[in-house]
Parts: sequence; structure tokens; C-alpha cells
Amino acid sequence: MSHPVLLSAAWMGGTLLSFTAMAVAARELSEDLSTFQILSIRSFIGLLLISTILSQKGWQQLSLKNIKVHLVRNVAHFCGQFGWFYAIAFIPLAAVFAIEFTVPIWTAVFAAILLAERITGVRVLAIMLGVVGVLVILRPGLVVVHPAAIAMLGGAVAYGLSHALTKKLSGSDSSLSILFYMMLIQLPLGLLPAAFDWVTPTAAQWPWLIVVGITGLTAHLCMVRALSLADATLVIPMDSLRLPLIALVGSVVYSERLDACLALGAGLIVAGNLMNVLWEWKKERAEPTAKKAAGTALTSE
Repeated sequence: MSHPVLLSAAWMGGTLLSFTAMAVAARELSEDLSTFQILSIRSFIGLLLISTILSQKGWQQLSLKNIKVHLVRNVAHFCGQFGWFYAIAFIPLAAVFAIEFTVPIWTAVFAAILLAERITGVRVLAIMLGVVGVLVILRPGLVVVHPAAIAMLGGAVAYGLSHALTKKLSGSDSSLSILFYMMLIQLPLGLLPAAFDWVTPTAAQWPWLIVVGITGLTAHLCMVRALSLADATLVIPMDSLRLPLIALVGSVVYSERLDACLALGAGLIVAGNLMNVLWEWKKERAEPTAKKAAGTALTSE
């Protein structure tokens, strides 16, 4: 039997390949198809896949109990996806992924507001590093900030709200239920505006559309599987490999240049994320020890 850490690394490899393939497919499609059309077809393919899985696992796990939360979550998630796909068409892939790595920052903020989670000193420092990292990448006032970069930053904030609401839903809804409502709600959100500028996909574009539809699911499924096999402190640093990987792909495939400001800003954002994860891991390890010590003290009394 393979070691859990090795299996986790293999699943994270699937996550990295999924996100990279999705980014390349989105860049290839963006030349001819609108962002709304790409998102609508992605949701349609995802809905077919999730429906197939639910036919095997059972439709009874779906519930309308939290439908309002699902609606708000998916409007936010759709805005996040729009920012991500739109940005990929105009700015370097590494810049898109670097700004996306601020999502944990916004998630922590929304979790404090909506879920009453405490923002610790370490989280405040991580937020500050993330904000500084974004400013280093965008350099407002020094260079003209591309609208796509602003769209990606707005998308990251929207993703943060979506993640906080996902955490709220995870206590009562299954992952398949969350994914099903995601595809079902987001399909019309993309399809309605796409209908005004619809372009019939060509035979050459369908493989890329299928890649976008499939990798949207496999990226998250692989990540969940990796986290189930190893500690977050091992998994999250592997996720950070997305940045150098996509920078390499952008350089080789699209001749994109990785400048010093992008590298420095990305480094600050990733450092803030890793510092927060390491602190959470130490806290989780310390709590059982503290409880055990308290139990021993009570017994001795």
C-alpha cells in the first residue's frame, strides 16, 4: 500500500494539472468565445457530469433547505469565475494565479463577518502581506492597471465570499449537493448574457470546452482527496506550485515574461498563506495536548 503522503502528492498533481489545463483551455477559447459563453458551456458540461454521479450515489441527498444560501454563494462564485476567465484572456497567466492566491485572505474576512470566526494576529499579518503583494503586482500609480487585473481582484474577493458560504453549507449539505446547485444555478447566469453574443463552437473548440468543463470538477475533487490523506500543511504548499508551473507554461507557450514585481508580489501572497496554514496546524496540534494535560491534572486532583 502506498504511503498516504505520496498518495496525497499524487492527487495534488492532479489538482495542479487540472488548473493549468483549465487556464490554457480558457486562453485558447477566449480569442473567439465570450467569457459568459465559456462559463455557460462549462456549467452545462459540469451539470451533466454531476447528474451522472448523483444517479449512482442517490438524488435524495439534494435538499432545498438552504437554497437561499446556495443562490447567494453561486452568484458570488459566478462573479469570481468571470473575473478569473476574463483576466486569463488579457494578462499573464502567472499574474492571474498570483492575485487568485489572495482568496484565503478574503475568505478569512468574510468568515469573521458571516461565521463569527476570530481574526487572530497571525491572520491579520497574512492579510497585510497579501494586500502588499497585490499592490506590488498591480503597482497602482506607477503603471496603468489593466482592467482585467482589477476584474481578477474583484473575482478573488467574490471567491472569498463563496468559500465562506461553502463552509457554512458544508455542515449540512454534501459536496455533491453543493456542486450540483453550483452548476444548476450558474448555468442560466452565464447563458442569458451569452445568448446576445453567441458563437457556435467549432469542432476545434469543443475539445477545449470539454477540458474546461471536466477540469473545473477534477481540480476540486483532487484537492479534497489530497486533504483527506495528509495535513493541510503538506497539501497547501504543494498547491503553491501552481504559480511557478503556470509561469513556466505562460513563458513557453505564450512567451509571457515574469517580471521582478510579479515574482515579489506572488512571493508575499504565498508567504502569508503558508504562515497562516502553519499557525493553524500548530494550534490544532497544541489543543489535544492541552486538553490531555488538563485531563491529567483533574485526575491527579
